[in-house]
Amino acid sequence: MPSPNPSKPIHSLRGTPVVPGVAFAPVVVAGSVIAPSLVAAFVERSFTDADTALEAYDGAVGSVADRLADRASAATGAAAEVLTATAGLARDKGLRSAVTKRLNAGDPLLVALGAAVDQFASLFTQMGGLMAERVTDLRDIEKRVTAELVGAPEPGVPTPDEPSILFAEDLAPADTAGLAVDRILALVTEKGGPTSHTAIIARQLGIPCVVAVRGLLASVPEGLVLIDGTSGEIELAPDAAAAQARMTAAAEATAALRTWSGPGATSDGTAVKLMANVQDGASARAAAAGPVEGVGLFRTELCFLDRVDEPSVQEQSEIYAEVLDAFGPDRVVVIRTLDAGSDKPLAFASVPGEENPALGVRGLRLSVGNPGLLDRQLEAIAAAAKQTGTSPWVMAPMVATIAEAAEFAGKVHAIGLPAGVMVEIPSAALLAHKMLEHLDFLSLGTNDLTQYTMAADRMASDLAHLTDPWQPAVLALIAITAEAGMQAGKPVGVCGEAAADPLLATALVGMGVTSLSMAAAAVPAVGARLSGVTMDLCEHAAEAALAQTGPMAGRDAVRHLLGT
Repeated sequence: MPSPNPSKPIHSLRGTPVVPGVAFAPVVVAGSVIAPSLVAAFVERSFTDADTALEAYDGAVGSVADRLADRASAATGAAAEVLTATAGLARDKGLRSAVTKRLNAGDPLLVALGAAVDQFASLFTQMGGLMAERVTDLRDIEKRVTAELVGAPEPGVPTPDEPSILFAEDLAPADTAGLAVDRILALVTEKGGPTSHTAIIARQLGIPCVVAVRGLLASVPEGLVLIDGTSGEIELAPDAAAAQARMTAAAEATAALRTWSGPGATSDGTAVKLMANVQDGASARAAAAGPVEGVGLFRTELCFLDRVDEPSVQEQSEIYAEVLDAFGPDRVVVIRTLDAGSDKPLAFASVPGEENPALGVRGLRLSVGNPGLLDRQLEAIAAAAKQTGTSPWVMAPMVATIAEAAEFAGKVHAIGLPAGVMVEIPSAALLAHKMLEHLDFLSLGTNDLTQYTMAADRMASDLAHLTDPWQPAVLALIAITAEAGMQAGKPVGVCGEAAADPLLATALVGMGVTSLSMAAAAVPAVGARLSGVTMDLCEHAAEAALAQTGPMAGRDAVRHLLGT
C-alpha cells in the first residue's frame, strides 16, 4: 500500500488482516513513556558501588519476572507461553552478565541496562528469523525494569474508560497477552506480520486484528473508526449509519457461531477434522471441553522452557499422559517431538552460539548429535500411550529430506504408533509424495513454511506482505502437499496459523487438506464458515486463490467468490 500523502485527507487505510471481525469505536493509542522527572530523580541518586547497583537491578528484575510469571499462570495457550518466555528472558543470566560488566566499568545503572539490551538486541537482529522477534521482548523488559527502578507505573497498554480500538506502532507480546478484552474491541498495529506472537495471541483472544498498516499513527482520528478484520480495512471517518449496519451484521454472524457445535464438515458432508493446538494438560482440558475433534499439534517443548536439565522419561510420560487423558481413546492427539532451538531454546537441548538458529540445529536435527534425546522422548510417549489406552500420532519438526523422514518413521513405528512429519521446509513439500511412502500423515506448519519459502523474517514489518500465508508460492506448496496426500490416501493437515483463518480454510480444504488445527477459540468461526459452503465451492476457492499474483488479491478473490 502506498505511503499516505499528508497533503490530502486520509479516510481509510489497509493492512494485513489477522483476526476476522468488525469493531466501531473510538481509538486509544498505546504508549509506554516513563515520566522524565522520575528518571531524572533516580539518576541523581548514586549507588555506593557496582554491587549495590547490581542488587537494585536484581530486585527490579525479580519483581518484573514474578509479575509476568503470575500472569502466565492465570493464562492459557499462546498467551501463557509468551508470558513465561518473557519472564525467563528478564531473568536471563547473559543479560545480567552484560549489565554487571557495564557496572564494573563505571556506567550508571540505567546506562548499563540500556547498553546490555542494545547488545543483545543487535545480536538477535543479526541472527534474523524468529530470534529477531525477541528484540521486541527485550525492549519491553528494559521499559518494565526501568519503571520498577524509578518507581513509575508498569508500562503497557492503557485500560480505556470505554470500549475502544487500540492503535499501536507495535506491541510487546506480554502486552497483547494482558489485553482487557472487555475494553479493547480490536487491535491495529503499524508493524508486525500475520504470524507474529502478537497476531497469534490476538487470534486466541478472538479480538479483530489488523497488522502492518503503514501510516497508522500519522492518521489517528478524534472520532469513531471502523475496523474490518476480514478485509484489513480501517475507515477513519466512516458513515455512522453504515458502520452501525456492519456492526449489526457482524454481531449476528458472531451469534451464529455460538450455535455451531461440530463436527467439522462442508455443507454437503465432506468431513474436515477441526483440532486444537495445545501445550500442556491445562490447555488440553480446556480445549477438550469445546467442539474439537482432537489435538493437531501438541507442542511438547513448551512444557520444558524453564528446565535446565532434561526431564526424565517418567516426568515426560506423566505430562504427555495428562494431554492424552483429556481427549481419551476416541479423539486423535498429534504429538510433536521437541522443536527446540531458534525462538524456543531449551537449556538441555539447544546448540548455543549459532549464527542463524532459525536455519540451524533445531527440531529433529538435534537428534543427530544427541540421539538419546529423541529416543527417550519416544519412550515417554509410548509409556503415556500405554497408561492412557490411547494411540497418539507422533510427528517430527524441521524435516528436510526423505532419509530423515524414513529414519524417524522407523523409530515411531517401532513403538507401535503412527508417524508423520511437519512440512515446514519447501523441500519437504516438493518431496511429499516420496515422504509419504514411509509416513502415515503430514502436517503443514505454515508459519515456518511461509518464512522459508519467501526468505522473509516474519517480524519484519516492511516484509509483512511476504510473510503472509496467502502468498501464491506458499499456497502452491500447500497444494502440492495436499495432492500427495490424496494420491497416497493419507491425511494432510495444517497446524500453522493459516488454519485459523476462516476464509483461507475454505481454500485449504479445496486443495485437499483433511484437518485444520488452531487455537481452540478459533474453531467455531472456521467450523461455521465451512458448514456454509460446499466442497465444490471450496475447490473453486482454492483455484481462485492459487490463480492470484499476491495475498490481498487472493483474499479479495475468495471473498468475492463466497459473497462475503
